[in-house]
Amino acid sequence: MSTLISFKNINKLAIPAIISGIAEPILSATDTAVVGNIPVTGTESLAAVGIVGSFLSMLIWVLAQTRAVISAIISQYLGAGKLEEVKTLPAQAILFNIGLSIIVLLATVPFIKEIFTVLEAKGQVLEYCISYYRIRVWGFPLSLFVFAIFGIFRGLQNTFWPMVIALIGVVANIGLDFALVYGIKGIVEPMHLDGAAWASLVSQIIMAILSLVLLLKKTDVSLRLERLWHPEMKRFLIMSGNLFIRSLALNITLMLAVREATRLGTNYIAAHSIAIQLWLFFAFFIDGYGGAGNILGGRLLGAKEYKTLIAMAKKVTIYGIIVACLLGSIALLFPEELGMIFSKDEAVLSIFKDFFYIVVIMLPINALAFVGDGLFKGMGETGYLRNVLLGSTFLGFIPTLLIARYFEWQLHGVWIAISVWMFVRGIALVIKFKQKYVPLSV
Repeated sequence: MSTLISFKNINKLAIPAIISGIAEPILSATDTAVVGNIPVTGTESLAAVGIVGSFLSMLIWVLAQTRAVISAIISQYLGAGKLEEVKTLPAQAILFNIGLSIIVLLATVPFIKEIFTVLEAKGQVLEYCISYYRIRVWGFPLSLFVFAIFGIFRGLQNTFWPMVIALIGVVANIGLDFALVYGIKGIVEPMHLDGAAWASLVSQIIMAILSLVLLLKKTDVSLRLERLWHPEMKRFLIMSGNLFIRSLALNITLMLAVREATRLGTNYIAAHSIAIQLWLFFAFFIDGYGGAGNILGGRLLGAKEYKTLIAMAKKVTIYGIIVACLLGSIALLFPEELGMIFSKDEAVLSIFKDFFYIVVIMLPINALAFVGDGLFKGMGETGYLRNVLLGSTFLGFIPTLLIARYFEWQLHGVWIAISVWMFVRGIALVIKFKQKYVPLSV
């Protein structure tokens, strides 16, 4: 198993995982950048995309956790040499995913206005939120379908095909964004914000079709519902439930941050939207090593190779921290240039540059949390991940946010609260790993 955790093999898994992982934030960031530069209504459009993007990310992150569960179960069976026993599970898991996503979609569409009003959207920004969401939301079941298939590929130790699918989706989205938002003279009339929504939806349709074709062509996984109830479905549902609760806590944090920024005014939520897009990009970039840890962690645990598991965990954590430091160094050198990708509004850029350093200096701590999340998901430690998120949200983030509001720290306070949240997450995972898994390797 030593060759399994070589630098070459880890990066063979991590680099495609990085590329496929950043697809979703790049899709959102493309919308943000393109609409932020719409003449006249750019700032209002940017604010709307930030609010809707945060809400959709919440829905996707809450339900897409089944990807990690599918990956963990398959990789553990692979490590134990019993892959044949679990080949019929993915079909049931995908059906569960799609059914749940449709229920959530139908439950939210009738209450769009009320949802974004709660998030402090008002006036023209609220109108833009409603029109943008009405189009983009129909890609929600497609995203969950794609994530489930990505989980199957990961469980099979394959991050290459998810990368290919993600790259095609990103290229399609970028091309459609420019064509539909700004228009093509004599061919397509500018659709502005609605154009960005349609671009995202079409790219999600393309990714869903590619995912299905490649799963059927490149794996032996069956999508036939051959059994009414696979024996592992119970564990699948329990683990998914733990990660569901965990994601609710995670998204309470992100949505409260958006609500606080929106309360401060249009320029503040626009600046916060830029920061959150960059934060997500950094997060998914670092999370490539978390993905490698997820894939290898499940396999090594299934094979009971505890010494190799410990060595692998150290390596992927170090690699993740190094990547975080490199990203942070670049971001500190070019804060204005990064901000101008999304908006040319001087007031927005001034607010953004004033607090962005907080986002950057916390990246190494973020790496501990993101890589640790991947490891713990792969090893099936979903109950502990749930408890860590609940604790860091309700005992870390929310009290810090309330203190920041009292002292009127504005967006500085929002991002200090997010930093406390990430610090608690990272340290809690390190302590648990040392207490439980290090003794097993002795």
